Amino acid sequence: QVQLVESGGGLVQAGGSLRLSCAASGRTFSRYAMGWFRQAPGKERECVAAIHRSGGSLYYADSVKGRFTISRDNAKNTVYLQMNSMKPEDTAVYYCAAVMTGLVTPVADGYDYWGQGTQVTVSP
Repeated sequence: QVQLVESGGGLVQAGGSLRLSCAASGRTFSRYAMGWFRQAPGKERECVAAIHRSGGSLYYADSVKGRFTISRDNAKNTVYLQMNSMKPEDTAVYYCAAVMTGLVTPVADGYDYWGQGTQVTVSP
């Protein structure tokens, strides 16, 4: 069992930056691939970034490439999402998710554990 707790959300102006963190419980964090997802009102949940359990392979949605960076610190059981040059369309609830696998997947159904989410709002 893995428990995930996100933090770092908030209100930012367009062009600004936020850094999300997701702290995981347990001793086997390094066995889990991690993903960051977001869901805006009336829209489906989408993967914005995912990272291999070693940190060596990454996935980014086209909409965030060049602006968002996913990283992890296995010693701290934490995954991060650095968001730069933010746009109003980045407004959503952001979730981190975990799955014990050697792959990197952007598919929400492939993840077993989810955090409670953190709201990110980007004003024009």
